[in-house]
Amino acid sequence: MRLFFAAVILMAATIPAGAQWLDRRWPGIPRTADGKPNLTAPAPRGPDRKPDLTGVWNGPPPFARPDPANLQSWVTDLVRQRQQEYYKTRPYYQCRPSGPEAGRFGGWKRILQTATAIAILNDDLTYRVIHMDGRELEADPAPSWMGYSVGRWEGETLVVDSTGFTDKTWVSRYGVSHTEALRVTERYRRPDFGRLEVEVTFTDPGAFAKPWGFDVNFALAADTEMLEAVCERSSELWTGTLSDAANSAMTVAPDVLARYVGVYRGFWFENRRTVEVSLSGGQLIAKIADGTIAGDESRPLVPQSQTLFEGLGLGYQFIVDDKGVATDVEEIHVSGPWRFPRQP
Repeated sequence: MRLFFAAVILMAATIPAGAQWLDRRWPGIPRTADGKPNLTAPAPRGPDRKPDLTGVWNGPPPFARPDPANLQSWVTDLVRQRQQEYYKTRPYYQCRPSGPEAGRFGGWKRILQTATAIAILNDDLTYRVIHMDGRELEADPAPSWMGYSVGRWEGETLVVDSTGFTDKTWVSRYGVSHTEALRVTERYRRPDFGRLEVEVTFTDPGAFAKPWGFDVNFALAADTEMLEAVCERSSELWTGTLSDAANSAMTVAPDVLARYVGVYRGFWFENRRTVEVSLSGGQLIAKIADGTIAGDESRPLVPQSQTLFEGLGLGYQFIVDDKGVATDVEEIHVSGPWRFPRQP
């Protein structure tokens, strides 16, 4: 399990201390009678009477998985290769900017809005500038990690077009690549003081048969501050592949594996989580079906013992009764083991 534990060490170095948010009262915002921020108040407006998006925002990672049938064959080949390598070349794992990667559209953001530019600051210390001075997109921009963005207002909606992304970035944490012709369109709406709705569309004929996208819903994190979450350990020393793990794995009898097949449900932090375990070709497959961190990705489970398995960087420990039948599964993260009971 050398590579699995390498993944644990890597992610432990990149996860922020979520319990350390500052308690700091913001001036000049609407409040209820008890002094709490009134998040249902009307959205603030700038001097141009357009919605002002300024604030500290937090949103869950979006569920963003393109239909495999929508991917060009070369993209599909890269996805398979990167899965075999446990996604170790993901820019985020290499302490590089994530650029347009879908999963990184969520998380903590600070937005600063002026009449001529909007800045989006990320907790990993990367940032974007959206030019609002009427300029056009560059026809042939120099490739960059965060791209080049221009914005305009369509009524109450901020529309942002971005190009110029280096093809070193991904559009999905699951290994989906793109060409340098990628165009990203975002539509921002602030329906009230406490909500920010973002609709994102990826267009790249060289990589996708048709455009695809996802939504992100942010909540205003009023009376607090955004702390940095800096990657401190790269995946450069990450060694091994899924094939290596399979070749060195111990053998578990098919009748034993069959006792682990089933549906397991519980909570991962505050998120409901479902793990569907199936048996195919003598190998257990775990499918996380809740759209939180892993979407509906199928994870081959490589046995490390009769009850402990490794699945693309997560551990799966089956808890069995006196007959060897699984009653629970513990999904092992850097945050600890999370137990999910087997469903009838």
